[in-house]
Amino acid sequence: MIEVKNVEKSFGESKVLKGISTVFETGKTNLIIGQSGSGKTVLLKSLLGIFTPDVGTISFDGRIYSDLTADEKRELRTEIGMVFQGSALFDSMTVEENVGFPLKMFTTKTPAEIKERVDFVIHRVNLIDANHKKPSEISGGMQKRVAIARAIVNNPKYLFCDEPNSGLDPKTAIVIDNLIQEITQEYNITTVVNTHDMNSVMEIGEKIIFLKNGILAWEGTKKDIFKTDNEAIVDFVYSSNLFKKIRKAQIKGDLSGD
Repeated sequence: MIEVKNVEKSFGESKVLKGISTVFETGKTNLIIGQSGSGKTVLLKSLLGIFTPDVGTISFDGRIYSDLTADEKRELRTEIGMVFQGSALFDSMTVEENVGFPLKMFTTKTPAEIKERVDFVIHRVNLIDANHKKPSEISGGMQKRVAIARAIVNNPKYLFCDEPNSGLDPKTAIVIDNLIQEITQEYNITTVVNTHDMNSVMEIGEKIIFLKNGILAWEGTKKDIFKTDNEAIVDFVYSSNLFKKIRKAQIKGDLSGD
């Protein structure tokens, strides 16, 4: 569990986060959504320790990050996996080498142990016959699987994903969403996904927080979105005609007793 209490963050005279308080739950896919400039990227970077809040605290299963020693912060970072927006794979390395990189850098595992673990996670994300290929030799969807495999290879307690569906076609995006959710539940990880993809919200939004102008304007589940009368989240989600139709159908079904 990650708990955020009254977090504020400013850059110069611009206050980007304005008293954010929420809990990201263990074993669930927690989504941060909002328009560009809403503060969601700054919040994600604050969770990762890249930015230090001006006010408030962020705690990881009771450990307040700002109270930790340098050694304790390094230890915590070994418990974190990250899937970057552009996958951020090393072009000169094979899939196998990319996935194994964190183990070589941050553990004392033997080459045989690294090989065993790498093979396991590559198989877990359903990558077939890709171990010895370079990123340029595989599709965007496969690259994203490699990024997920690398993020979970060190058995993280916390998984952060920044726009994991960026650049993917809708069908592949759904596959990646489902894979992230499966891994979250299977390994009981606290997963936080920063996204603008409404399909992801409706597919895997077990806990959603919506930021608007640096304020937590709404939080709930994907089911709650269909029932809320919060104008901010309704306007954001249902700017798409498709979701307007879904909402109308849902409301009609509720009224008719279906």
